[in-house]
Amino acid sequence: MSAKFRPSAIKLEALDLLPILSPVEIGRIDRTRLPQMLHEASLDPDPANMFMRLSLLFHSLGSLDLGHEMHQRALEHRRVYQYRCARPPIIRLLAIMGSQGGLDNAPLEFLLENSDIRLDLVFLDEDGCLPEAIPDHDIAIVGLGESYKNRGQFERLIRVLRSWPRPIINQPEFILNCSRDKLYHELKGVPQLVLPQTRRVKRDLLSEAIFPKIIRPVDTHGGEGLAKVDSEGELQIYLEGSDAAEFYVSDFVDFRSGDGLYRKLRIALIDGRPYICHLAITDHWIVHYIPAGMELSAAKRAEEKGMMETFEAVFVNRHHKTLQAVHEKLGLDYVILDCAVMRDGALLLFEADTRGWIHGVDPVDIFPYKPAIMQKAFDGFREMLLRRISHEGAAHTR
Repeated sequence: MSAKFRPSAIKLEALDLLPILSPVEIGRIDRTRLPQMLHEASLDPDPANMFMRLSLLFHSLGSLDLGHEMHQRALEHRRVYQYRCARPPIIRLLAIMGSQGGLDNAPLEFLLENSDIRLDLVFLDEDGCLPEAIPDHDIAIVGLGESYKNRGQFERLIRVLRSWPRPIINQPEFILNCSRDKLYHELKGVPQLVLPQTRRVKRDLLSEAIFPKIIRPVDTHGGEGLAKVDSEGELQIYLEGSDAAEFYVSDFVDFRSGDGLYRKLRIALIDGRPYICHLAITDHWIVHYIPAGMELSAAKRAEEKGMMETFEAVFVNRHHKTLQAVHEKLGLDYVILDCAVMRDGALLLFEADTRGWIHGVDPVDIFPYKPAIMQKAFDGFREMLLRRISHEGAAHTR
């Protein structure tokens, strides 16, 4: 699509795409088969699919730089792809993705494993333009996640989607509410919600900080560059190890439970309804599920199981008003919350992000309680799509 693109120029077409395996399917394959799959992918006569298949396989093997290179080469050939659907599709879902792939985008495929939802991906170019020919679909979702480097893509996408001919999940202007420095102002005043103000600070102004502080470079995720600094000396040591020009800075909130451990819940808000996705328990204030070693502790898993099984009756009942207010203020149909319960019962929110990873790939022999719980979230996502198609799809055709 050119810079002179007009929304009325969108062409919805039944594109003849050869489906490829999704990352979740590749992740379930015996790793000893991956070299053979790399060879088979390299022989694909469709160069776009060849490079995209290689990209997904290299990412699965942990070769991220090579995977990114293959992704970019794939987009040079084509910017529309289709993941294989496990069952005859009932819903055609189009995901509008950022040009860089990877952590820039929501891993929606994990929501759709074994479903009857066909997932087509259309990638923006660096300027935020879409290709003129778009796969026909029943409903679309913006998979591009908030970041400052993606602001240009968002600005163009906001204009384009105002006249989109199908229902949209997650309008792009609302995704921008998830930026770490804006989130505080969006959710300020929500009852029983603790959210330390995050400021975006240039490197040369960081000396004005009052300690302890949490600091991370702008546009990083997954704990990259995240640190707690307790003094000016620690701050200088931190800066010596980073070449970032700007940082997010906030006050540190001690959210340890009475037993001295830290707990983080991941909750999906789907059409305003909360679904628990995991509970991570660790002795470190940076709480990520895999480093928490949940698979190594029967006691931790028993607590997670109890939390997941009583989530609606206990947690949601206690925090319903808070979660509902978060949903209303953010305006997002699908968003992932990482949070903790403070000792006084208030909810501490770490972040709200449309790119949060929720999945059902944990080993069933270790986490037998998870499949049924996660299926509730997956079913909730499907039901949301059907409601929006039914309600808004009819309006689009009038």
